Amino acid sequence: MSRGGSMVRARFFAAVFGGGLGAMAALPAAADILNPPVLQDERAPIAKPALTGLAPAAPLPGNTAPVRGDRLLDLKINYIDNQIYNPSTGGYDKVHLRGYTGKGVDPNAPYVSPTIEATPGDTVRITLDNQLPAGPQPGDPGCMPAGQMPDIPHCFNGTNLHTHGLWVSPSGNSDNVLLSINPQTKFTYEYNIPSDHPSGTFWYHTHRHGSTALQVSSGMAGALIIRGNRFPTPNAHGDIDTLIPASAIPERVLVMQQIQYACRAPAAKPGDLGPIKQDVNGRYLCDPGDVGGIEGYDQFGPGTWPASGRYTSLNGKVFNPNEPLKATQGQIERWRMIHAGVRDTISLQFFKVLDGKLKPGVKTLVNPDTSAAFIKDTCSTTPVPYTLIAADGLTMAAAQPTKLATFQPGYRFDALVVFPEAGRYCVIDSSAPKSGVVSGLDVGPQLLALVDVAPGTPVDNVQAYVNRKLIALAEANMPADVKPTVVADLQAGMKLTSFTPHPDVTDDEVKGNGTQELTFFIDTTTPNTKFEVANTLNTADARPYDPTRIDRYLPLGKAQEWTLQSHFVSHPFHIHVNPFQIVSITDPNGKDVSAPDAIDDAGGEPYDPQYQGLKGVWKDTLWIKSLIPQSLPAGFSGIYTIKIRTRYERYIGEYVLHCHILDHEDQGMMQNVAVVLPDQVGDTTLQVGMQMQMPMGAQDGGK
Repeated sequence: MSRGGSMVRARFFAAVFGGGLGAMAALPAAADILNPPVLQDERAPIAKPALTGLAPAAPLPGNTAPVRGDRLLDLKINYIDNQIYNPSTGGYDKVHLRGYTGKGVDPNAPYVSPTIEATPGDTVRITLDNQLPAGPQPGDPGCMPAGQMPDIPHCFNGTNLHTHGLWVSPSGNSDNVLLSINPQTKFTYEYNIPSDHPSGTFWYHTHRHGSTALQVSSGMAGALIIRGNRFPTPNAHGDIDTLIPASAIPERVLVMQQIQYACRAPAAKPGDLGPIKQDVNGRYLCDPGDVGGIEGYDQFGPGTWPASGRYTSLNGKVFNPNEPLKATQGQIERWRMIHAGVRDTISLQFFKVLDGKLKPGVKTLVNPDTSAAFIKDTCSTTPVPYTLIAADGLTMAAAQPTKLATFQPGYRFDALVVFPEAGRYCVIDSSAPKSGVVSGLDVGPQLLALVDVAPGTPVDNVQAYVNRKLIALAEANMPADVKPTVVADLQAGMKLTSFTPHPDVTDDEVKGNGTQELTFFIDTTTPNTKFEVANTLNTADARPYDPTRIDRYLPLGKAQEWTLQSHFVSHPFHIHVNPFQIVSITDPNGKDVSAPDAIDDAGGEPYDPQYQGLKGVWKDTLWIKSLIPQSLPAGFSGIYTIKIRTRYERYIGEYVLHCHILDHEDQGMMQNVAVVLPDQVGDTTLQVGMQMQMPMGAQDGGK
């Protein structure tokens, strides 16, 4: 196997299970943390036969790792009637939304999907039971009737399942998003998670082309956590879970969503959707007796999210001052944060609530039009620092202290969060430059949540406090043959090099393997706007998605460098199966803005902080920034150029890359790619069309 092959990963990542934790220093008691419910097995997991060096073992104390083996889970999909809090009115809006249900799910908190947990080596079977109604639906063209263009939103009640970020097969009944599980149909996905799969924070969501945005924005997304207990060795890296077990560092899972429900006036004629009810400022309205829903693509598009007046939800709940999060002063927590929304950028910050403001029990209304003034009057101006340790589920080479992390749709960050003082804290989605956000607008801040912090241990310096705790945990728990290395790394800038899941992709590894280029583009010159992707950096080569066309053939066992651009507004790039390492992010002036101390000022003030420190980081989703169509000086392209490197390891088969503004994906900003044997790359005689595959027994959801 070449350096880019699976053996690299197998050698690099420890395949050692088991081992206990030694004594550790006393820590403050953890406050009650309410995370999304964990999807329960339909029957007890069946242990797999023991393999040499891979025998099942007890999980680490305090971790909730399931028994390693065969897992059987059910996810039912149907309409759920419930309510969502509206901070503008202080009341609840009734809603009728598509959603997942399953064993162990709380029916009173239905608009966050249950968490799925697994360990490396598991076989996880998920039966997707689509109980949504079949037949014609208002505003829905149906599930691919003959002659329909594939990039018109359609098949609103058809679905499938994508395990975002997992390194598993994209074919057959594994992570295959080319299936259409139509209404009144069941299908069982089977994910064989390799024994050398990284632990980390991933997520799952529906991915049926034509209805992805509509279903994800209804809450059909949830956390997918791979838990590991492999300690590092002198020859192989291990799981970050062994350094920060949940017994010492409690975990908080935060699924951040934009549930953009709307109430509608009566339709003009049967089979149509009525117009969205809005006030004179474009804010969505729901009158008494109305029931909100997400039933049409008029609810998506440029500026629709901020104009709607809806609020980002955390774990299915919108900001309510009487339902704060709970934490304890001085208790470090691991926040597993997932941007599972569609049309917003989240710039996460923490601020102390000012004295006398937002007192418990006092009814507080928040108006989206006056949100900035309310936050200025309520929250302090000194942000609380926190520490990033993983991006898109993959442990970083070094922890990165920050006061703001930018989440684009599809992003995840794991962070170590500690509140230095007791009291109330604001969790803020801060303002950001318009070229750095999905809406492309100057959108003000939003209050996402409050945290009530109980008295505990005072913290003078957050970064030093976190570093001391990590060193203490390493001293107590790391094996003797790696402890000096782990401790020395932590002392030298909080390096986590014993826990990174992938070796760097070197110049020699990509040499001679060819390269890939990609351009995102929206063509607004035609009567029907086209959402396109090109295989070059030339706009003229861009084409919308065609399900019968394979756009790229990629060589199994090789590594390649990609160059990415966007030639009309910015887009988050996501590719399935294999993650990538960021080589450089060059602004239109030629400056690499991914370095740790870089300042992205090409768009003027305010400066954009989101790229700083990303050089060398592994991800599966990345913002491809463009200053177009802003008014630009002559000779200034406004185009950022991003270089990444990736390995095509272990799995052959067809899958997709796309923009993760999901209504862009539904309308054509997606490509089919195929990993094939190296001698098949460039073979123009290989004309295997990528048809929309149907499982046995699938029924059309409506004509």
